Amino acid sequence: MLEFPDLLNARDLGGYPTTDGGETRWRSLLRADDLAQLSEHGLQALADYGVRTILDLRWPEEAIRYPNPVPEHLPQLRYARISLLTHTEDEWRLRSRDAAKELWKCVVLEHVRAELRTVLGFIAAAPPEPLLFHCVAGKDRTGLIAALLLALADATPAAIAHDYAVSAENLRDGYLRRYPDADRERILEALRCPEEGAYNMLEFLERSGGVRAYLEQIGLSAAEIVRLRARLRD
Repeated sequence: MLEFPDLLNARDLGGYPTTDGGETRWRSLLRADDLAQLSEHGLQALADYGVRTILDLRWPEEAIRYPNPVPEHLPQLRYARISLLTHTEDEWRLRSRDAAKELWKCVVLEHVRAELRTVLGFIAAAPPEPLLFHCVAGKDRTGLIAALLLALADATPAAIAHDYAVSAENLRDGYLRRYPDADRERILEALRCPEEGAYNMLEFLERSGGVRAYLEQIGLSAAEIVRLRARLRD
């Protein structure tokens, strides 16, 4: 966890074990929940950590309801909003048809290829300084991008699964406090991030020929894939 006050689910993707006995690189890629929650102190902590690029994965309607404070308060940072799951929330509901959480990542990999290519292309083209990407809870959209990048960096399957699943633990107490009148079990189910979802994603990638082959299939160039991998591997 990072010490960005008011965020519940922020972390650096560095320090995860890789299949060759190494570990992923620190201070390159960070994931988080909604930056709209950040206080002035939290924004300064984010800047002090060295983050220089922010990628907002939310839908337009989410960004309108809860504007990202970075453009106004940290204008020196590069900010972009690219909706990962289609252009609107309604469009995504029609496309996903309430997929089970254990298969959600596979549904995205199958049906959101153009959007994935745009998001990953942006990350590949970004300057080498730390880049933070986020959605609302920072668990599903953000978790999918994190899982793909960790897989490309040869993080171990267990590490990838853990990075996805830990979001539920990070968010649980904060969301129960934030929504005291809501049904507890519904909140816990909404926050659930089953490790099976990450393992199923990895199996999907293997059936596609591996993560590199999949990234090529969605339109990323060999140079872009090299740059994405270099984000987390020296």
